[in-house]
Amino acid sequence: MNARILTSRVVVSIIASAAAVVAIVGLTAPGSAAAHHAASMFDRERTVELTGTVREFQWTNPHIWIQVQVANESGEIEEWSVEGGVPNRLYRAGWRPNSFEPGDEVSIRGFPMRDGGRAALFIGARLPDGSTLGRYE
Repeated sequence: MNARILTSRVVVSIIASAAAVVAIVGLTAPGSAAAHHAASMFDRERTVELTGTVREFQWTNPHIWIQVQVANESGEIEEWSVEGGVPNRLYRAGWRPNSFEPGDEVSIRGFPMRDGGRAALFIGARLPDGSTLGRYE
């Protein structure tokens, strides 16, 4: 067998192996991506309304975060973390990296944590100028 035929067989073997790896990764990736975005830690049967002051707006991948300082029933300030969507998708929906500014007084509606933690999944918000983002009815 000459060197040219041997080289061709090696190249075909490498290409076939690479295609198999790509196929395996392609078949397993959607399941793990769906698991990441399940958000099962949030109770979608209940909502909370948080009225307070934005401490920080994190325009980061894979999800945005809004840190809000809210007075509890005793008047003590608690910090809530509100998880939102993907920056790229939110940008296309009209959001901007400065949609929430530190010091803004906002009302945010979200799905609370199942374990009672001070975090929520964003549904909608009313901003200081009266405009809304998301589904704020």
